[in-house]
Amino acid sequence: MNIGEKIKNIRKSQNISMNYLAKKAEVSQANLSRIENGQQQPTFDTIKRIIAALGYNLNDFFAASSKEEPPDTKHLLDSIRKLNIEQKQALQLFLEEMLK
Repeated sequence: MNIGEKIKNIRKSQNISMNYLAKKAEVSQANLSRIENGQQQPTFDTIKRIIAALGYNLNDFFAASSKEEPPDTKHLLDSIRKLNIEQKQALQLFLEEMLK
């Protein structure tokens, strides 16, 4: 899998639109599209910005499978696992209210 495919897979797994990622990474949507489709090789600076916008650092991005969660999501999941049952229930209620 090339860099563009990996970026596209991670972006889609996080339900991030191409437009949102492009804005967050400060690249044009057309550039991002060409990168994801293998029509353009990104510069190192562009790769760093896109990877950071996805929540990865360079090490994690190149070491991780595209199916893995970004580091910040892993941290949240690890924190949730440490909660007791009452805390998990309270968090679930909070999230349900937040997502309404």
